[in-house]
Amino acid sequence: MFIAKVVGLTWSSQKAATLNGLKLLLVRQIDPLTSKFSGKTLLAVDGKIGAGIGDTVLIIDEGGSARQSLDLGNAPVRTAIVGIVDEVSANGETIKFH
Repeated sequence: MFIAKVVGLTWSSQKAATLNGLKLLLVRQIDPLTSKFSGKTLLAVDGKIGAGIGDTVLIIDEGGSARQSLDLGNAPVRTAIVGIVDEVSANGETIKFH
């Protein structure tokens, strides 16, 4: 799991039937204490969370866990958004994202 920022949207006119009705978002890993980008951009499925551009989100980047969190069985999914992060606390400091 890691924390990321939603940086873009993806539209698809053709996709696996198991992905119909799900949002496909571009996310990029951040360092939660500095909000600086620290990873590459990935495509993530948002099935139930309702994230949008600019949101800070919690990501699962492991196929089996991602599919399980979305209740998708054998769908072609590796990365899923499983939460919107409001704040992070560490070392006596709290960083708010909203």
